[in-house]
Amino acid sequence: MTESQRSDIWPVRTDRLEIRPATADDLGAVWEYRRLPDVYRWLGPAPQTREAFDELYLDPDRLATTLILTRLDDGSVIGDIMLKIGDAWAQREVVDQAKGTVAELGWTLVPEHSGKGYASEAVRAVIDVCFGPLGLRRVHAGCFADNEPSWRLMERLGMRREEFSRKTALHRSGEWMDGMNYGLLAEEWPTAR
Repeated sequence: MTESQRSDIWPVRTDRLEIRPATADDLGAVWEYRRLPDVYRWLGPAPQTREAFDELYLDPDRLATTLILTRLDDGSVIGDIMLKIGDAWAQREVVDQAKGTVAELGWTLVPEHSGKGYASEAVRAVIDVCFGPLGLRRVHAGCFADNEPSWRLMERLGMRREEFSRKTALHRSGEWMDGMNYGLLAEEWPTAR
């Protein structure tokens, strides 16, 4: 079990959602929305077949960083969040103190559930876990600059834009796109809400 999947933390419940570690049994539901053009347009990996998708997501490291969002009222899967805990950069003498102190976040939502506050609710809860029980010092997330819903969500949650990079990411369309990276420190979180 990875640090992000500690059984004493999950599942987390919000007013409308349950957030829990993904299992192999979730992959059918996740494939149904991740294969949609409006969704995979912004994703890093976007396997084109169910077999390729399963191969990617059944990898233990990938599965261990994936959280599933389900609605409390009907149990339906409406999205997922990547929570990848890693090490901060550090000079050699203090490298051990930087281990497991930061998290990268990413999220995907079923299109019919967007615009209803589910992503904000879920990401806020995951940030609470990062700065609460997991004791992390920083979270960060990035997106294509053209993915306005994603960067607007980061800004609503109080994340700070730390980088706007010009044409640094090659999109699968063949276009070089601008990128944006956001971050948030634990000491900023109570005032960011």
